[in-house]
Amino acid sequence: MKNTAFRVRIMGIGYKLFARPILALQDSEKAHKRSLFGLRALSWTFIGRMFLRILYKPKKIDSELFELNFHNPLGLAAGMDKKAEAMIGWETLGFGFIEIGGVTEQKQDGNPKPRMFRDGKNLALVNRMGFNNPGSVEMSEHLKNVKKPSVPVFLNLGKSKTTSLEDAHFDYAKTVERCVEYVDGFVINVSSPNTPNLRELQKDEDLARIILEVQKYSGKKPVLVKISPDLQDMQIKSIVDTAKGLGCAGIVATNTTVSRPNNNGIMAETGGLSGEPLKSRSTEVIRLIADHTDGQWPIIGVGGISSASDAYDKISNGACLVQIYSSLVFEGPAVIKQIVNGLDKRMKKEGIASFSDLIGSARS
Repeated sequence: MKNTAFRVRIMGIGYKLFARPILALQDSEKAHKRSLFGLRALSWTFIGRMFLRILYKPKKIDSELFELNFHNPLGLAAGMDKKAEAMIGWETLGFGFIEIGGVTEQKQDGNPKPRMFRDGKNLALVNRMGFNNPGSVEMSEHLKNVKKPSVPVFLNLGKSKTTSLEDAHFDYAKTVERCVEYVDGFVINVSSPNTPNLRELQKDEDLARIILEVQKYSGKKPVLVKISPDLQDMQIKSIVDTAKGLGCAGIVATNTTVSRPNNNGIMAETGGLSGEPLKSRSTEVIRLIADHTDGQWPIIGVGGISSASDAYDKISNGACLVQIYSSLVFEGPAVIKQIVNGLDKRMKKEGIASFSDLIGSARS
């Protein structure tokens, strides 16, 4: 085990010293696509998958949620694999679950390029992608024919740009209808800052209409809502009450933020900010929701997680599962094992017998 941990640290250092500087010289979106291609190619063969498992497979921290089994609580956040191109690769790297998409009912190219920006110094990303995706028809066909990983797969749902706000509920529901056979759950995304007026759909009446329409086609599969970190606390509580009252399985906290710590570098770019600058606010929102629901409603925490300590903070404040995106860009795949194994080590050090005992423990 010590030798494996040493190898992972070396791989992490190697990524930072060699791979990341090379990727940093490339356009952010092109680097993203090339990384996806590399993972897909490497996980295509048995030998490739075995190689990845030897290097990166983390310990198990088993839990059950939404009547699904999770080998560990760390998932891939939406946006990293919009087209579900490398699901087996993500599973092989050690993720406990995967969120693909966002996917809209209609195929769309997204916003003009450049639209993705990196700040390695502040471990931050800004994107204004605009739900670029193949559309629900093509996605459903792809999911039908591709090998499904053994870990739970959630589909992030977006609204087509050309669909009016008044008809948004039909847009979301059509994607669910087409893809419901091929995924384990859905995340309603009404909080992306990169589609004009999308966040207006977080209003109680509009959100309720979307949830009810989606539930007509989701069957028994869990439906969650992804929330913005930029809302006032009372607005967050209102959204929680609406979603929980209509039978949603839980909430994802949070999406990217439009607020900025300063206006330097990429911070001057429009779009959603993720990574280290989002960490504190996303944890605040998790704690707010957990307190508001007395810890009785599942929360998936995302925003600024780059270490086991970050994951621990979000889980102990009420998150049942957590996700990463930006830290994968800056730290490489070794961060998955570092977070999961570090979480397991800290639980043992503090005498926490089971993962369920850790959830919300900072609230007691």
